[in-house]
Amino acid sequence: MRETSRIYIGGTWVHSQSTSTISVENPSTEERIAEIPRGTAADVDHAVQAARAAFPAWAATPRAVRAGHLRRLTDLLAKRADEIAETIATDVGTPLRIASRIQAALPLTDLATYADLLEQDEPAERIGNSLVVREPAGVVAAITPWNYPLHQVTCKIAPALAAGCTVVLKPSEVAPLCIYQLFEAIHEAGFPPGVVNLVSGYGPEIGEALVTHPDVDVVSFTGSVAAGSRVAELAAKSVKRVTLELGGKSANVILDDADLETAVKVGVANAFLNGGQTCTAWTRMLVPAARHAEALQLAARFAEGFAPGSPLDPKTKLGPLVSARQRDRVRGFIEAGVRDGATLATGGAATPSGVDRGYFVSPTVFGDVHPDSALAQEEIFGPVLSVIPFHDEDDALAIANNSRYGLHGAVWSADQDRALAFARQVRTGQIDVNGGAYNPLAPFGGYKQSGVGREMGRLGLDEFLEVKSIQL
Repeated sequence: MRETSRIYIGGTWVHSQSTSTISVENPSTEERIAEIPRGTAADVDHAVQAARAAFPAWAATPRAVRAGHLRRLTDLLAKRADEIAETIATDVGTPLRIASRIQAALPLTDLATYADLLEQDEPAERIGNSLVVREPAGVVAAITPWNYPLHQVTCKIAPALAAGCTVVLKPSEVAPLCIYQLFEAIHEAGFPPGVVNLVSGYGPEIGEALVTHPDVDVVSFTGSVAAGSRVAELAAKSVKRVTLELGGKSANVILDDADLETAVKVGVANAFLNGGQTCTAWTRMLVPAARHAEALQLAARFAEGFAPGSPLDPKTKLGPLVSARQRDRVRGFIEAGVRDGATLATGGAATPSGVDRGYFVSPTVFGDVHPDSALAQEEIFGPVLSVIPFHDEDDALAIANNSRYGLHGAVWSADQDRALAFARQVRTGQIDVNGGAYNPLAPFGGYKQSGVGREMGRLGLDEFLEVKSIQL
């Protein structure tokens, strides 16, 4: 069992000021596999003080030197990639094939992206008689979720460190084990003491202490709308800068001239990625009413290829949900969908066949889903797909935009220009046209209740920079 009994403050591993711990489970076996410290507000204060003390020197560190630290960290994480993938398969339940390809690999891209940006010249910006400069914003509180536990950390700390900020990280207590691997690499990479700090614990205790701390300048949060709203409320009292990446209920719109089978196949795979525990999942599949029955049959057939299994088996495509609480929540939505009259095409709330332990839910597809129903409106965060019929393109657009969220989406058409025109009208921060690939250099974030601000790429860096005008 990995050493997880301490927190990381001021460049060293230290004991929490509390002796209380939090158990970490393997969601496939329901067994306790580790314990982490249940940190305190005093631990937060210690970490923030370390970050504040380290800030002036790190902010003044040349760009090339900061890039070198990020390069070393990238290399050290790459050497740990197989171990990280297995760790995430164990405490999140992500199938190993996905954990290797995304969970362990994407963080390397996050880090390399900002090392690349630092190694590029930053041209001086002049507006009239003003010189416009960008400076590090200060001490950053990064609060991250469990579903992509390493990527959600690196996509915050990489731009923050590149900008010249110092960081205190509060990871999710549900699946934190890869973060200890990250901080082993951070320590080995030789970051100056206090530049990056780790305090583990619960959100209402550690997260709120960070957000309200007077020496924290920027808060970057990823999680639920309810928790994000609370973060924003608390941060507003001291006028902190806040970036929020929250939920999604993305529409996958298949127009009448699209290749239906391809669009449905890709859509099912996207909806069930990481057990459906993905904020960008295309959980609403919009299809022409005349082809609803055909689309539903295809979706059910493809979904049945996602048989639940051990995440450590390379053949598994669908692992468990992360916790009993999450499993029960998803089952509740499935039961409500049946009560509301949606057509259950495959799956359901019952324990999957052959499963005797673990927090598994069958891959589930509903048809004839009403656009205003809970199935179509709530972020379920499990392997549940809703197929919704539409009458014409205007109706499809209205349904796609009928959500409090606006994070991601997709549109399919044989006519690329038609698809692009449709994509421009969807109120969402990202949208894929005919299966366009994810681009980690592009800005990531949402409209409406999906969040505030952007992560990834150049715009992600700007979230951690202050802008100053110097009149000459």
